[in-house]
Amino acid sequence: MPPVRLPNFVGGTWRRPQAEAWLPVFNPATAEVLAEVPLSAAAELDEAVASATAAQAAWRDVPVTERVGYLFRYFRLLEEHYEELARTITRECGKTLAEARGELRRGLESVQAACALPLLLQGYSNEQLAYDLDEHLFRQPLGVAAAVTPFNFPAMIPLWFLPYAVGCGNALLLKPSERVPHTAVRLVELLAETGLPRALVQLLHGGQELVHAMCDHPGIHGISLVGSTQAARAVYQRAAAAGKRVQCQGGARNALVVMPDADLDGAVQAAADGAFGCAGQRCLATSLAIAVDQARHRFIPAIQAVAASRRVGNGLDPQVEMGPLITQESQARVVRFVAEAENAGAKPLLDGRGRRVPGYEQGFFVFPTVLAATADAALAHAEVFGPVLSLLEARNLDEALSLINSGRYGNMACLFTRDGAAARRFRYEAQVGNVGINVGVAAPMAWYPFSGWKESFFGDLHAQGRHAVEFYTQTKVVMERWPRGRGGSVS
Repeated sequence: MPPVRLPNFVGGTWRRPQAEAWLPVFNPATAEVLAEVPLSAAAELDEAVASATAAQAAWRDVPVTERVGYLFRYFRLLEEHYEELARTITRECGKTLAEARGELRRGLESVQAACALPLLLQGYSNEQLAYDLDEHLFRQPLGVAAAVTPFNFPAMIPLWFLPYAVGCGNALLLKPSERVPHTAVRLVELLAETGLPRALVQLLHGGQELVHAMCDHPGIHGISLVGSTQAARAVYQRAAAAGKRVQCQGGARNALVVMPDADLDGAVQAAADGAFGCAGQRCLATSLAIAVDQARHRFIPAIQAVAASRRVGNGLDPQVEMGPLITQESQARVVRFVAEAENAGAKPLLDGRGRRVPGYEQGFFVFPTVLAATADAALAHAEVFGPVLSLLEARNLDEALSLINSGRYGNMACLFTRDGAAARRFRYEAQVGNVGINVGVAAPMAWYPFSGWKESFFGDLHAQGRHAVEFYTQTKVVMERWPRGRGGSVS
C-alpha cells in the first residue's frame, strides 16, 4: 500500500496540492516511510495569500478580548491531545517521549503568554502635550505573516509564532519542515476545532521554492524563520529586500564553561543533557565545554563516563535517553564532521560512530561522542547539530570568554560557578543573546524573547514575549486637537 500523501490547508479546506514532486517522511528510528509530503508549487501561494488577506480584513475588527478567547480554547485542546501530539513528535522527529512532552509544554506556555495580549497590546497616551493637544500610540495588526519552521521542534516553534500572530489580529501562513509535517497538520486541525475563521491560519507544505515565493510575495508583510545560518541569512536578505519585516533564527555553537569551584555533578549533568538531549539537534545544544584550570581534572573524566552511559534507541521506549538523528544524510554529516575533526588533530575520547541499536539497525543513530580539541582548531567554532561534545581547556575566565566571543555565533553561553563576581562578569561580557548561570540550557521562558546575536540571528525583533507583539503589530501615532471656545468652555 503506498504511503499517505499529505494535504495542504488553504482557504479553510484540506486539499491535495498541485505538486510535481513528493518527498518521503521517515520515522528516523526505524527508517519506515510514514507518509509523503508535497513540494507545493509557488503558484499555490497566490490563492492562500488572497484568502488569508480577506480573512484578516475582517479579523482585525474583532476585539482582542474575543481573539484571545480562541487561544484559551486552543490551549485546552492542546492539553487534551497532549500525549497524542507528543507521540507524533517522537515518531517523526526521533526525540524521546520525555523530550517531546517538554517541547510541547514550552509550546503551550507560548499560547498562555499570548492570552495576555489585552495587556500586551496596550499603547500609551499623553494629554495636553501642547495647548488642547493630546497624543496617542496604538498598535494595529501587521497584516498577513508567514512562518517557516524547522524539523527539530515541530510543535514548539510553530507555537512561538501562531498565537501571537493571530492574537494581534493577523493571518498566518505556516510552512513546516518537510521532514516533520504531521505535527503541524495536527496543530492546524486542532486550531480549526476552536471555531477560529478557517482561512486565518493556512498550512502549505513545500521546500526552497515555496520559501522564496513567500519572501517575494507582495501580499505577505512579515516572515519568521528558524533554520540554519545559511537559510536564515538568505531569507533575511531576500525578504528584507522585498520590504518585509523579518526575524530569522540561525545556527549556533554554544559553550558551557566549568570553573574550578563549580558544582561538578550539576555541571556534568547539564553538559550531558545540553550536548546529547534531542541528539544535539537544537540551536541551544551544548556543543562546546570549556574546563577552566583545575576543573579539567574532574570534569573531563566525569563527562566521558556520563556520555558513555546514555541509553540510545527509539524515543518511544521510556528507558531511552537519546534518539536518532533526523535523516540518513544528517547521520552521514555528523560522522563526517567527527572524521574531519580527528584528521585536524582532535582526539575522540568517546566515539559514537558505527554503532547500532539492536532491533533498529536501519535507524539514523550516532551515539554520544566526546572530542578533545584545541582552541585554534576550526572545530572550536563549527556547528555540528548532532550528539558531539567538544572539550577545550582554558587557564582562566579571560581565556574562556575570549574563546566564546571570538566565534561567529552568539546564541547561548553558560557558566557553572559558585563565585558571584565571576558570574556577573560572565553575563556582562559574553557576546551572546541567552546566558545561563548554573543553568545548562538557557532557553527563555515564553514571556521573554528568544534572543540571539551575531550569525545566530538576523533581524531586530525576536520570537516570544514583548518582541513578538512588536513584530506582529505596527504602531500608529495619533495627534488630536479639539480647540476650546471663548471663555474656556468646550465648543
